[in-house]
Amino acid sequence: MRSLRTWAGDTVGGLPATFWYLWLGTLINRLGAVAVLFLEIHMVSGYGFSATLAGLVLGLYGGGMALGSIAGGVLADRWGRRPTLLLANIAGVVTALALGITLTPWFVALTALVYGFWNGLGRPAYSATLVDVLGPTKRMRGMNLNYWAINLGFSGAAFLAGVLAHTPRMVVFVLNAAVLAITTVIIAVKVPETSPGPALSAPKEGGGISLVLRDRVFMIYVLLNLGLWSIIESCKLIPIAMVNQGIDPANYGSVIAVNGVMIVALQLFIPKLVGRHPRNRVQIASALLVGLGMGAVGLAGSVPTLALTVAVWTLGEMINAPVNGTTIADLSSPAMRGRYQGVASMSFTAANFFAPIVGGLVLDNSPHATLWFGLGVLGLILAVGHLLSGPARERRAAHLTQPEVVRDEALVA
Repeated sequence: MRSLRTWAGDTVGGLPATFWYLWLGTLINRLGAVAVLFLEIHMVSGYGFSATLAGLVLGLYGGGMALGSIAGGVLADRWGRRPTLLLANIAGVVTALALGITLTPWFVALTALVYGFWNGLGRPAYSATLVDVLGPTKRMRGMNLNYWAINLGFSGAAFLAGVLAHTPRMVVFVLNAAVLAITTVIIAVKVPETSPGPALSAPKEGGGISLVLRDRVFMIYVLLNLGLWSIIESCKLIPIAMVNQGIDPANYGSVIAVNGVMIVALQLFIPKLVGRHPRNRVQIASALLVGLGMGAVGLAGSVPTLALTVAVWTLGEMINAPVNGTTIADLSSPAMRGRYQGVASMSFTAANFFAPIVGGLVLDNSPHATLWFGLGVLGLILAVGHLLSGPARERRAAHLTQPEVVRDEALVA
């Protein structure tokens, strides 16, 4: 019993109240985020879209998130974290409702782009707020708990997407809008502004976002993240692979739920597992596992074997999550934290653009296994990239976090 209490204290103890309000908002938000899952499942079998068109819609959603991430990073530094989050959520409510209005391809594609933009806009402000309230010694725990909340909500959303598969589509989009509205209320009432203010957050040199783009160590890491998440986001094309193999795509909810269930059940134990190893080794292992799991989709011909492939790449995603979030935070210059988080978020959101568009084209114009085997090779390339770039990244992170560690220790004293 004492060891259980010790583990619980080490896992959730000592984190600030603002973190927990953000955590709760994330959990509620992701639990009701069924709109895009609904589109993933139904665009080919229900809307009648081709694989290329379905990939384009999902890609435009990802492209919107990428654009929103850059804009959101600048706004988070110049305007503030809190107002940026509120704008993103309020606009998301309206756009989620619009997305359920029609099956017309051009309208669905355009609205997916706009919806993605609002989703991306809030990401840097949210991430910057987390980094603001979590000191260097608490970041890995906080980032891991936040990631756990995201996937706890996602697993529930995947289940809901299956339950709501045959309900009127507007019900799905109203539900998505409702949870965005609840999240907005939580932010408005309980989350204060955490930005250091214009005098401290303004860049000391001209150039704004270009300063981040010229940070070679950081941008190499961003490119490696883009590659990893391009592999992971290709899971959105698994329903198309299921159609090609004669498997009912309605089973996608059950298959992809393996991802959420594993993370919900095991993610809280990951920090102790990976904390014993150098970050770079963990990220090399992550790239290999993600590539292996997604590459194996090309050989899977049933629901159980597809679920097994999800389990393999999910393990890679799980060990990467706390290390990745902490590394991004540690590489972010405090004076430009929103911008750094915006560019880092773009590595995730741009993958939502590239993966489904390129993947849809490959699936339509080549043998079924080509896409999946190619993703396996990409995982190997990323592992080599981490091997070569890791030492410089660790030196930079140690240099940037040293002043914060000293400040945190002084506050404790």
